[in-house]
Amino acid sequence: MGSDLFLAVLKGVPTTLLLTGASLGIGIVGGLPFVAARVSNRRLLRALSRSVIEVCRGIPPLVWLFIIYFGLGESLPGIDPLQASIVGMGVISCAYMAEIYRGGLTAVHHGQWEAGRALGMSGLAIVRKIIAPQVFRISVPATANYGIGLFKDSSVAFTLGVQEILFYANQESRTTGDAIRPFLVAAVLYIVLSTVCAVLSRSLDRRLQRRVAR
Repeated sequence: MGSDLFLAVLKGVPTTLLLTGASLGIGIVGGLPFVAARVSNRRLLRALSRSVIEVCRGIPPLVWLFIIYFGLGESLPGIDPLQASIVGMGVISCAYMAEIYRGGLTAVHHGQWEAGRALGMSGLAIVRKIIAPQVFRISVPATANYGIGLFKDSSVAFTLGVQEILFYANQESRTTGDAIRPFLVAAVLYIVLSTVCAVLSRSLDRRLQRRVAR
């Protein structure tokens, strides 16, 4: 019975990982224009991007999911709960990743921009060859921590009927009448997978640090 319960809840892991990975991927890419606007020389652009980021971060994930699925769903009749969840979590991810990138940019000494210009490099070349690699390395730990948080927050997609870990735990609870064990199994899965992600991120960070040290 225990193994059957575990396997039943385990079925939600692929969808949970897909939701987390896709949402984080949207944030990693979508956060770039946000941070570019956030550090722009144009005051209006900075103010606008800051406002958008605060709105995206200030609205709870569940509310975003409801807005996209029930609000925009009428305009996009083909959107399913998983797609709506990915978009909703992705919107939030863009805002958080923009702030992570901004923190990475702040950590890079301004003199490196001046050194690049002294070598005759264009602004784009400085960003691509000097600044971006450092920001990437600096941002890895914060991105990993956010990804773990996003992984746990993905459970809110259960409210839309997305078949992730919590969905199957709730299904088993209703089927068996057991209100505890299915959710304990879900908790164990969240802890184990979060720990694995943390270990992998630390390993990646150490490799990047060793590469820089060379």
